[in-house]
Amino acid sequence: MGTVAGTDTAEAVTGHPAGALAEVRRPRRRPPGEATAAGWLFVLPALVLIGVFFFLPVLASLALSFTDFDIYAVGDADNARWVGVRNYETLFRSPLFWSALRNTFYFALVGGPLSIAASLGAALLLNAKLVRFRTFFRTVYFAPFVTTLVAVAIVWRYLYHARYGLINHALGFVGIAPVDWLGDQAWAMPAIILMAVWKNFGYNMLILIAGLQAIPAELYEAAELDGASPLRRFVHVTVPMLAPTLLFVAVITMIGYFQLFAEPYVMTQGGPLRATTSVVLLMYEEGFRWWRMGYAAALAFVLFAIILVATLLQLRLRRAEA
Repeated sequence: MGTVAGTDTAEAVTGHPAGALAEVRRPRRRPPGEATAAGWLFVLPALVLIGVFFFLPVLASLALSFTDFDIYAVGDADNARWVGVRNYETLFRSPLFWSALRNTFYFALVGGPLSIAASLGAALLLNAKLVRFRTFFRTVYFAPFVTTLVAVAIVWRYLYHARYGLINHALGFVGIAPVDWLGDQAWAMPAIILMAVWKNFGYNMLILIAGLQAIPAELYEAAELDGASPLRRFVHVTVPMLAPTLLFVAVITMIGYFQLFAEPYVMTQGGPLRATTSVVLLMYEEGFRWWRMGYAAALAFVLFAIILVATLLQLRLRRAEA
C-alpha cells in the first residue's frame, strides 16, 4: 500500500509516471571514446605548441650535430655537409672540452650540495616557531634569486676586487694578504660558486619550507615525549619525511648547476686561463663566436646525456634507499 501511495504521489506532483521520473534523473553515460576525444581536443593546442617550438628544434639540433654547419652554411644551406660522428670524435679528443667538463663537474658537485645545505639551514631557521618576522626574512632571502644576474655580478665583482674589494678589506683586518679572487686560477671557480650559492639558495629554501610545513606536528611531539634530542628529531623525523622534497630540490639544482653559463660569462669570460669555462660557455663560444654550429650542437647533446644519466642515477639511489 505504501509503495502504491508513493507512486501515486509522485505522479500527482510531477505529472509523469514514477518510472519515467527515474529515467529522467539518471545521467546519460558518455561513451569512453567520446570523453577521451574531448580530453585530447583540449590539450591539442598545447601539444602543437610544444611540438613546434620544442621537439622540432631538438630534432633539428640533433641532425645539425652530424653536419659541419658553419657561417658559410648560414648563407647557403648547400655548404652544410653530412659528417656523421666526426663532431663527436673531435669533441672527445679536445683538451678544451675535458677542461670545461671538469670545471662544470666541479661547480655542480661543490656548489650544488652547498646550495642545498644553505637552503635547508635557512628553511629550518625560518620554520622555527620562535623566529619573528618570518615573512620579512623569507622575502629578503628570496630577493637575490629574482634579481638580475648582471646587477648581481657587478656588485660581486666589486666585492672580489683585488685592491678595493670589501672581502679583501675585511681579510686585511685579520692579517690575511689580499686575494685576486677572479684573476687566480685556484680561486676563480670557488668565487663563482660562492656567488651562485648566495643568489640561488632562496628558491630551494621556499620549496623546503613548504615541505617542512607538511610534516605532521604529532611526529615531533611523539619523538619529544620519547626523549629524542633536537638532533635525533632532525635525523629520524625531519630528514625521512622531507626526503621526497630533498630529492626534487637535488635534481633541479643539479640540472641548473650543470648548465653553468651566465656567472662565468659575466664575471670572468671563462678565464683566467680557462679555469671557469663551462660546457655551456664553450658551446656558446663555438656556436655564436666561431659559428661552428654542428660542433656546438654536438656539445649540447653530450651535456644532455650527462644530465640525463645524473638525474636517473639520483632517482635510482632514492628508490634503493626507499
